[in-house]
Amino acid sequence: MNIIPRTGSQERDAARGRLRDFIEAGGYGPGDRLPPERDLIHSLGMTRTTLRKALDALEREGAIWRHVGKGTFISREPGLPGSIAEIGRQLTPVKMMRARLAIEPAIAREAAINASAEAVARIRLAEERAAHAATWAEYEAQDDKFHRHLAEATDNILLVALFDQLNETRRAVAGASVVRQSAKPPAGHSSFSEHREIVEAIEGRDPHRAFDAMRRHIGSVSARLFGEV
Repeated sequence: MNIIPRTGSQERDAARGRLRDFIEAGGYGPGDRLPPERDLIHSLGMTRTTLRKALDALEREGAIWRHVGKGTFISREPGLPGSIAEIGRQLTPVKMMRARLAIEPAIAREAAINASAEAVARIRLAEERAAHAATWAEYEAQDDKFHRHLAEATDNILLVALFDQLNETRRAVAGASVVRQSAKPPAGHSSFSEHREIVEAIEGRDPHRAFDAMRRHIGSVSARLFGEV
């Protein structure tokens, strides 16, 4: 019998299916925390790399969300279709940016109040790496981390979950509509100074400044990409 080797995508899909089956068999529901990675590796009989690919896939689907230092949590019943794609089809880029304006400044304010020294260090590192990115893809990856670390710094799992839903919707709505005119962000890219101001406000434990700085940043991004909101 000929054995056809699995492609990377087939292996990822198989691992995702096994992880989903594990969640369903274990009776995990929204808000429940999954076992640590080392236990999942043993229970599922897969490598750490394969497990993380499966976790990444379920996180993109909105079935789980992860909080640094606290673990992986169920965000909705496994197997149910997510709503991100449906929302993305109905939401305009301007309305998506208005949703960001409603939520992310409040996240920045809470981060300024609650961020630990370790959380601030993670935010600062992402800000610096974004400013030195050699490509737009690298910049966008670090920009994602910057905003995700801000949400984590609130020490509020509900705000982290709301941010993840918002960010997934942002990708669905804005991804195909953004056209870059250069290979990497220009030296004077406005987000660099805007990010620095946000970090400085959080380091200074100034919630009002953090709120205002994030609101200006989101408004600036919206104006640059889609026009005024």
